[in-house]
Amino acid sequence: MKPFSMDPKMTTIQGVFYPTGYAFIMFPDAENAEKAAQKLEAAGFGGQNVMLLTPEVILQEIGKVDGESTVPLPSVGTEGATVHKYIDLARDGHHALMVKAPSDKDSERLMSIIREFPFSYGQKYHMLAIEDLE
Repeated sequence: MKPFSMDPKMTTIQGVFYPTGYAFIMFPDAENAEKAAQKLEAAGFGGQNVMLLTPEVILQEIGKVDGESTVPLPSVGTEGATVHKYIDLARDGHHALMVKAPSDKDSERLMSIIREFPFSYGQKYHMLAIEDLE
């Protein structure tokens, strides 16, 4: 597992978080996020393809939150609303895993593992659409 590092390729032209080819899964606590990450790595998702995000990182790096205020995000499409959902969950202490899963087969394999854990929210970023993961 590697620490999260924001890459310009992970945002839209407007600067909204949109990491194409990645799944973003949120968990109510660090323990389940870490256990899920370990199981993903054991199942073949390489350590460089799995990133753990703390609530603080989600708020600062993805939500651009400074204290209790937020920078207004463009709301074109659903990406702005999705980031706001991440912010709300992070404020409640939720952690996240960001996993490179470019193909549908990767997403299916990923979710077969993630479903073993209590997760609160999941999204998969495709080229032109965000898919809810259940």
